[in-house]
Amino acid sequence: MAATSGTDHSVPVERWSSVEEICKHLGVSRDTIYRWIAGRGMPAHRIGRLWKFKLSEVDAWARTKPEPA
Repeated sequence: MAATSGTDHSVPVERWSSVEEICKHLGVSRDTIYRWIAGRGMPAHRIGRLWKFKLSEVDAWARTKPEPA
C-alpha cells in the first residue's frame, strides 16, 4: 500500500461553457457571440461542431473591449 501525505494537490478544472451560457452571462444574442468570434477575436474553442468557452477567458477578453455606444 502506498503512503499518502493526506494533502490534495489537484487543481480545480474549469468547465466548458456553451454558447447559450455565454449569451446569458454577457447579456447578448447568439448572433452577437458568433460575430464576436469571427470579427473581434473572442476566445472560443471548436469542439466538433460546437463552440465552447472558458468563462475566465471570456471575462478577461471582455475586460479589454470598450463598452458599445
